[in-house]
Amino acid sequence: MSKKTPAINSSSTADIAFLLLCYFLMTTTMGTQMGLSRRLPPMPDKDQKVEDQKVNQRNIIIVRINSSDRIFAGSEPIELSQLKDKVKIFLSNPTGDPSLPEKEEIDIKGFGKYAVSKGVISLQNDRGTSYQAYIAVQNELVKAVNELRNEFTMAHFGKRYESISEDQQDIVKKAVPQNISEAEPKNVGKK
Repeated sequence: MSKKTPAINSSSTADIAFLLLCYFLMTTTMGTQMGLSRRLPPMPDKDQKVEDQKVNQRNIIIVRINSSDRIFAGSEPIELSQLKDKVKIFLSNPTGDPSLPEKEEIDIKGFGKYAVSKGVISLQNDRGTSYQAYIAVQNELVKAVNELRNEFTMAHFGKRYESISEDQQDIVKKAVPQNISEAEPKNVGKK
């Protein structure tokens, strides 16, 4: 007489696996996506005439990243750690240097007249530039603008930028604009 081995009932295994999957999907946190926060300008009207805007060459600093991830500010190579300070000096033009950006006195609602830099940062990268180098340069450029905004805020409101009201933040954004122009990637070269 042969003994029969009892079989394990596996009819509910799929249900248990599905419940476990649902549990882990609901309780697991996903990593936040890293990206660049940029507000694009509004779309122009179809009937609006497009005008070429002439920008004085002294008002532009061209930051290039080549395919070897080397950084150039203007025509000279620069280390990533020096980029923020160079951009801050360029945008603020503290000594009134005629080779650095001009300033235009504008009337800022709720603040009054203030000399605003016409400086524009033009970022150009090579098709072979690594994403890490591109993001690192972007971060340094934004950090330079943020530090200038904090300096302005401390001087005029006595607080850090994050601590002031939205109306005051709008004033600071007009006084210290973030003008970063990004060109389409091209072959910059391996200088």
